[in-house]
Amino acid sequence: MKTLYLECAMGAAGDMLMGALYELYPEKEQFLHTMNHLFPDLTVAAENVRRQGIAGTHMRVVIDGLEEGHGGLVHAIGQEHSHEGHDHPHEHEHDHHHEHTHDHAHGHEHHHHTPGHIRHLIEELPLPQPVRDQAEAVYGLLAQAEARAHGVPVEEVHFHEVGALDAVADVVGVSLLLHLLSPDRIVASPVTVGSGTVRTAHGLLPVPAPATACLLEGVPVTTGDIAAELCTPTGAALLRTFAGDFGPMPAGVLLRCGHGCGTKDFPRANCVRAFLLEEEGGAEGPNDAVTELKANIDDMTGEALGFAMEALLAAGALDVSYQPIQMKKNRPGVLLTCLCRPAEADRLAKEMLHHTTTFGVRRTDCTRYALSPASVTEHSSYGPVRRKEGMGYGVTKSKVEYADMARIAREQNIPLSQVQDVLNRG
Repeated sequence: MKTLYLECAMGAAGDMLMGALYELYPEKEQFLHTMNHLFPDLTVAAENVRRQGIAGTHMRVVIDGLEEGHGGLVHAIGQEHSHEGHDHPHEHEHDHHHEHTHDHAHGHEHHHHTPGHIRHLIEELPLPQPVRDQAEAVYGLLAQAEARAHGVPVEEVHFHEVGALDAVADVVGVSLLLHLLSPDRIVASPVTVGSGTVRTAHGLLPVPAPATACLLEGVPVTTGDIAAELCTPTGAALLRTFAGDFGPMPAGVLLRCGHGCGTKDFPRANCVRAFLLEEEGGAEGPNDAVTELKANIDDMTGEALGFAMEALLAAGALDVSYQPIQMKKNRPGVLLTCLCRPAEADRLAKEMLHHTTTFGVRRTDCTRYALSPASVTEHSSYGPVRRKEGMGYGVTKSKVEYADMARIAREQNIPLSQVQDVLNRG
């Protein structure tokens, strides 16, 4: 099974993900030729760069001779971005719905595009239908997150022209490269988001930016030790759309490795690494290593146990469960079980000791028969939704993510069962 592993130790951005995947793809000139015939006045170039001594690729997107975040363009349109060399298409909100145009010193007209404009742009691209569908789904998630983060309807989100096209090029490029590479499974590491603040059209925002935080809900994250914005909204939307699982690198034979670099130098190499692996295991036996951490508890309240479960899940546990048991001294109790990756067992055992009253945690290392997970974002009458898929051992399963169904039910003020019925009907 061919697995793509994305290492996001320095965050993720559209240009960095595209650069890492570009290094994995053997027909590089063919890819660039395709990208450079998609949009008028837009060019994509692969630049060889070094970050902390590591050689990699920076994908440079230029529109009408100007690059997002560089030179006079940013100041000419009266906005500043301090996004540390990553793409950062934070949107602009207006109390009007018509296309808004600015004239500035360079004589370049600056338009604002709605998600509908972007969707129409992607639909017209001469690309395979699956690539267009995935690119639309990514941008749909991005628009929804921006709308939610800033408290406006999706149709009132406006992206400035250069930033919008820059992000569309990144999203389309990543979608196309994944289509060409065709991995059976995509796994990403926990995402380093950075810290501090970032300057956008809305003013000074905390890192991670609000839209990025929305997109990364349910994803294991860490701030790291770099005071900068490391994961952008576009990077987060791409990871949420394509990564079927988050965790350590799976065991397998390493086929190729690629480095996609940002523009800024940090104390650590500013890059996303992409590993193409041939995973071991398959239909003849167990294919996944897991660890069970267990503790018997008879002196915690329901509230405290619930808090412990939330803390373990937030710390990266794969699953946490309780089972009623009868303990010594005729006391009713619970068996707390935390399922995790073996590499995370020591850390999560400390979390169990920290958040519960137990004096000991039992560890059992085991293997399991696991379907290969995948996550596909698709359009529905309610907008983009994520569908979890699993394949292996002659079995295929698929279901819409509960978090998306619950969000829709809350936003539409309708029963969850109604959302389930509509989405299950397709």
